[in-house]
Amino acid sequence: MTERAGSGPRDRAAAFWAGPLPDALAVAGAPPEGLSGQRAADLLREHGPNRVEVSGKRGWRLLLSQFTSPIILILIAATVLSMAVGDLIDGAIILAIVAASGGLGFWQEHAAGRAVDALQARVRVDADVIRDGREVSIPVDETVVGDLVVLRVGDVVPADCRVVDAHRLQVDQAVLTGESFPATKSTDASPADAELTARVNALWMGTHVVSGTGRAVVMRTGRNSTFGEVTSRVATRPASTGFQRGLTRFGLLLVRIMAVLLVGIFAANLLMHRPIIDSLLFSLALAVGLTPQMLPAIVAVSLSAGARAMAAHRVIVKRLDVIEDFGAMTVLLTDKTGTLTTGTVTLTACLSVDGEPDDEVARLARINAGLQHGFPNPMDAAIMAGAQPADPATRIAEAPYDFTRQRLSLLARDGGRPVLITKGALRTVLDVCGTARTGDRTVPLDEVRDRVLQRFTALSDEGHRVLGLAVRTMPDAVVASTADEREMTLVGLLAFHDPPRSDAAAAIRRLANTGVTVRLVTGDNRHAARHVAAAVGLAGEPLIGADLAACPDQQLPDRIATATVFAEVDPVQKERILTALRTRGEVVGFLGDGINDAPALHAADVGISVDTAVDVAKQAAAIVLLDKDLDVLADGIQLGRRTFTNTLKYIRVNTSASFGNVVSMSVATLLLPFLPLLPRQVLLLNFLSDIPYTTLSTDHADPEQLHHPRTINVRTIRTFMLVYGSISIAADLAALAALHWWWHVPTDVFRAAWFIQFTVTEIIALMVLRTNRTFLRSRPSMALAGTGLLLITITVALPFSPLAKPLGLAPLPGAVVATLAALTIVNVAANELAKRISPPDPLTTERRSGHDPPHVGAGTRPGGFGTGVR
Repeated sequence: MTERAGSGPRDRAAAFWAGPLPDALAVAGAPPEGLSGQRAADLLREHGPNRVEVSGKRGWRLLLSQFTSPIILILIAATVLSMAVGDLIDGAIILAIVAASGGLGFWQEHAAGRAVDALQARVRVDADVIRDGREVSIPVDETVVGDLVVLRVGDVVPADCRVVDAHRLQVDQAVLTGESFPATKSTDASPADAELTARVNALWMGTHVVSGTGRAVVMRTGRNSTFGEVTSRVATRPASTGFQRGLTRFGLLLVRIMAVLLVGIFAANLLMHRPIIDSLLFSLALAVGLTPQMLPAIVAVSLSAGARAMAAHRVIVKRLDVIEDFGAMTVLLTDKTGTLTTGTVTLTACLSVDGEPDDEVARLARINAGLQHGFPNPMDAAIMAGAQPADPATRIAEAPYDFTRQRLSLLARDGGRPVLITKGALRTVLDVCGTARTGDRTVPLDEVRDRVLQRFTALSDEGHRVLGLAVRTMPDAVVASTADEREMTLVGLLAFHDPPRSDAAAAIRRLANTGVTVRLVTGDNRHAARHVAAAVGLAGEPLIGADLAACPDQQLPDRIATATVFAEVDPVQKERILTALRTRGEVVGFLGDGINDAPALHAADVGISVDTAVDVAKQAAAIVLLDKDLDVLADGIQLGRRTFTNTLKYIRVNTSASFGNVVSMSVATLLLPFLPLLPRQVLLLNFLSDIPYTTLSTDHADPEQLHHPRTINVRTIRTFMLVYGSISIAADLAALAALHWWWHVPTDVFRAAWFIQFTVTEIIALMVLRTNRTFLRSRPSMALAGTGLLLITITVALPFSPLAKPLGLAPLPGAVVATLAALTIVNVAANELAKRISPPDPLTTERRSGHDPPHVGAGTRPGGFGTGVR
């Protein structure tokens, strides 16, 4: 039985690029007219969607991951050992608390993941396929083996394919090969043992078309594709964001502290001749208390809530881990079309070489724009918008536009003769011209070059984009190649206008007021760029691509430090600008929607595109705007900062409280003749005090916390931990002294009182230290305040409940309750006073180290194309 393409491991190894094309079509089951809709639906049900699922943990894997930290595993093992020697009740309670804590984390992360999946589904990358004999657009994940795919410039290749026909088709394969130069594709068969880069008739999932057109038959999909095999073999993760690197440094700090305390407390208990198992369980419980177990869940919930809030403002987040970098962004590089301009391109003039309106120039432009099969673009649409009745010219062949030549040539039969009509950037059109048509004469180009360039400058200074138009009469031929672009005759200029947006200047000022500098980066000429920049309030002389090319990498960061406008730049130069800015410690966002923006979108800290962008740009971006509007972007940045601020609240307060608790209990271990808290009580207070943190994503942020870009700063967290942890330690030891030496309470009452003291003071500290303002001037959200109040009530009630005895607690006398209340009031007052000297949130903007490596935005890399990576 013949195995279908894409159906199993043996088939995945088949060399579909070898042998005759009809054989490949037969293996794929691809009829010439394309699959029927019913057959495609059957195949989709049989083999599943065209996705490479490498994101991560879901379902049971996510649940089990809640219990895989070394400390938790050691604690579970020690608890089981304790139960084996007879302490069944204590061990069962500890395991129940650990299970409840893990379950809470699982529920939070699972809900966050589902919410983000729903948001990401709103950004769709389509594939054009032939179904039932006609071309239709379908979501990429619905393509199946045997589909006939139609490819144009900017399209993402949806699966591994065999080329059926190609016209000057070039594909960027850097995602798989690392090669920056596009690969030319054809129908020529390749040897079965050819290297991937030598398989000229094969297209690979995740690559994208940069020039030409073609059709191809799908041979492998999803995990059966080459892209899928790479991602399944290699545990590749996108490079970390600045926030993730900060969390890593923070985690290492906690590990060092935890290691010292764990060993010290365990040794102290052994020296005091306490049981080994009890001492080990107590030490491990304290270590768990210092470990921010809920951090993954808190971060996931905070980020998903931020993503939902941003979606309500028409900003779709494809990768959650860039939200903090979005809020930390200090520089935004943006193109001008549709962002600083209206995006409505109109053809304002078709001029002869002499500068007069010319109908023949308009007619030739319509032939070039109307018959080209490359990719839709605003200028061709503008040319055709005012089109006259269909011209009798017919298309013969085409040399498609590419970003190296910056021109498009169409060979058409016009009036019975083959004519090559070339349109493109004036400089590149002049490069292939030897003559010019002026009036009814054809003269050497040098006679009119200066006049043409002066007219070009004048039009550009008025904000027009100007293209050149040239022709060449050809001998009878059926193909046109770039080699034919020579000895041409310049016939005229095409002037286009895209006016500046009326609200762009205000949006740029708004971003500047929040610490984000906007810089214009465009491939357009310096004159048009200067005009648009001046209209929206970006001052300064443009820095052009030629200047960047002449500047060594080591000098580039200083060269671009004050530049706000970059013109005539190519895709490689955009990447160099990004890298140089990152070297200066900037957090760089890049907003682009074109084919040539994909490399910069990958290189940026935050790659931003729009829903109307070409597929490859949407694929490369981490964030997609549903409206191409800087105000929408500014709203998203504010929400990103709120998300960052709320996440940082957990890190600061939880760390200082946990540090204070561990130190307090370490000291108490030395002062008391008994364990200050039982292991099960330590774990329970950690669990109860963690619950309010799960509502932090709903909390408000003060305006001053949103005013500037923010980055995680381990030094300020350490300072916070020492200052406010010390206040917590003082309150705990004051309670110890009052309970043990003043009131002389029994052991179970002492433990109940300390249990309440620890839990309640941490919850109240969260309410107080979440803001630099006094508590009453910055109230928490209703969800946070309500959850905190509920948990305080539960905590205070536990010693009086039927659960008191199994938990080792006892009811408190009224005098003890009054003492704890008084200490709580003093604790709040001490925290409020400390806030005046050492604010909880220093509101500093720490520049990232210039040595941090650039990292991937969110695009075509293992785990990025069709993967659902979060």
